[in-house]
Amino acid sequence: MLYLVPTPIGNLKDITLRAIETLQSVDVILCEDTRTSSKLLHHYNIQKPLSPYHQHNEHKIVEHLIQQMQTGKTFALITDAGTPGISDPAFLLVRECIKQNIKVECLPGATAFVPALVNSGLPCNSFLFEGFLPIKKGRQTKLKQLAQEERTFILYESPIRLVKTLEELIVYLNENRKCCVTRELTKMFEENKRGTLKEVAEYFKAKQVKGEIVIVIEGKT
Repeated sequence: MLYLVPTPIGNLKDITLRAIETLQSVDVILCEDTRTSSKLLHHYNIQKPLSPYHQHNEHKIVEHLIQQMQTGKTFALITDAGTPGISDPAFLLVRECIKQNIKVECLPGATAFVPALVNSGLPCNSFLFEGFLPIKKGRQTKLKQLAQEERTFILYESPIRLVKTLEELIVYLNENRKCCVTRELTKMFEENKRGTLKEVAEYFKAKQVKGEIVIVIEGKT
């Protein structure tokens, strides 16, 4: 059996009792970075074998993991933060488990884009989660598509590319399009900067940006 277990995106208290119980019960915990996950597991006194599962090895080890589950072992898949499969590895393993009739269970829990969307002040009754934009190939095509999107849409971005992405959005969307940039969600220095794309871009140009970034952008009106 495979459990998909969301983990906190910042504050270690943002984990469910069920998630803790599940991690305590499985045979092996799959994680992106064993060093990062060890901090969380140590905090909750969870002592289970850890095995790396990330975008660089997932294709190579899926078959082996399936064989292990077919012998009766139970696995939990966690990521460095948030829900597995949301801009993080999970899809390949889940698809193969379903193909091999291995039970898959996804627990509810933390994911960064939901609080960022809700506290943005932009419409959230209907929205598009886009995740990370292509870095090179297909980037302009995607930006042109998003320029025509009428729903609120959500992007993930790294601190080093934030200003560049905001400047590109100004070119393709319009400098007056409303947005909200959220960083360091649930942590001590959480920040939500709301305004037009131009205002928010100018704000972040003048400071050193750190932390995980979520950009929520108004749809075309």
